[in-house]
Amino acid sequence: MSKMLVQIQNLSKAFQRDSIEIRVLEDINLEIKEGEFLALMGPSGSGKSTLLNIIAGIDRPTRGDIRVLDIPIIRLSEDELARWRNRHIGFVFQTFNLIPVLTAFENVEMPLLLTRLSRKERARHVLTALKLVGLTDRAFHYPRQLSGGQEQRVAIARAIVTDPDLILADEPTGDLDARSADEVLTILEKLNRNLKKTIVMVTHDPHAAERATRIQHLEKGSLWSDEEVKRL
Repeated sequence: MSKMLVQIQNLSKAFQRDSIEIRVLEDINLEIKEGEFLALMGPSGSGKSTLLNIIAGIDRPTRGDIRVLDIPIIRLSEDELARWRNRHIGFVFQTFNLIPVLTAFENVEMPLLLTRLSRKERARHVLTALKLVGLTDRAFHYPRQLSGGQEQRVAIARAIVTDPDLILADEPTGDLDARSADEVLTILEKLNRNLKKTIVMVTHDPHAAERATRIQHLEKGSLWSDEEVKRL
């Protein structure tokens, strides 16, 4: 029986703009099991990325509770959160966020520099991650020498190089053409199916969401299951 990796209870998030309170998330309840591939769908401004950032410990809720790996992450300090994220979370961004003056190998190695691994051990982890995304032949190319799809695959390798418990992907195909997007989604699907990686992917693309094992919808800060949306 799969254990519960993420548990969110009555979670809300509001931002203050001058004297106006803007509610982004409202009473969210969500559980994510180990080995799931969850797609979070919804229009722009629905709170998808905010929820993803809260799961990653990048942002904090206004109220409610969240436990990731049975750890109440809202009680951790910023330093503790940074160490926890580096050990347990792999993040894939829409805009790749690769460092242009570093090779693919060096970009993927970055999270490992915060560990106690030797140089030889780091190299082994990096090459394993690049092999998983099919880019060992591009290890010493710079981002400018790669296509957009290859850059995103390097970003995925960087996200998985520490063998994280949870991969969070924020619109990972948003800046890609259809073919590159399909390649990236296939890699995420294989990571989930073959390596049993737990993935939460934010997307507005129904074709991308179809690769997931479960779909949830955020509408104006409220969470709906795929079945509930279909009944509307």
